[in-house]
Amino acid sequence: MKTDLSKILTISGQSGLFNYISQARTGVIVESLADKKRSCFGLNSKVTTLEDISIYTEDGEVKLKDVFMKMKEVLGEEKAPAAKSSDQELKSFFEKALPDYDKDRFHLSHMKKVVTWYNILKEYASLDFENPDKEDKE
Repeated sequence: MKTDLSKILTISGQSGLFNYISQARTGVIVESLADKKRSCFGLNSKVTTLEDISIYTEDGEVKLKDVFMKMKEVLGEEKAPAAKSSDQELKSFFEKALPDYDKDRFHLSHMKKVVTWYNILKEYASLDFENPDKEDKE
């Protein structure tokens, strides 16, 4: 089953990723990818879809979906380095996966989030992503 990154959410102050379930009168209803527990987050929560996230490169920005695909090419079936890996290990991994990342604007904290999200998607969802652009043309 393909993963729709426009329905996968990250919520500020919460660990992990969430699947969008429904809009509620007071916010949004989500389900944790890891433990399948449902929660409601209010309108004051900062909710972002993974579809809307991009990584800075020397030439502009690259969508997170494309970064995940490049990571998958480098890793094969292996998991990404853990967020607790050494700083140098994370930097060298991203130099292989995304060699032109902007070293001034794509910080170590961002790298840790991206590898964590990649591993969560690999374990609980799929790294085979839906392509909304392709579906719109059909």
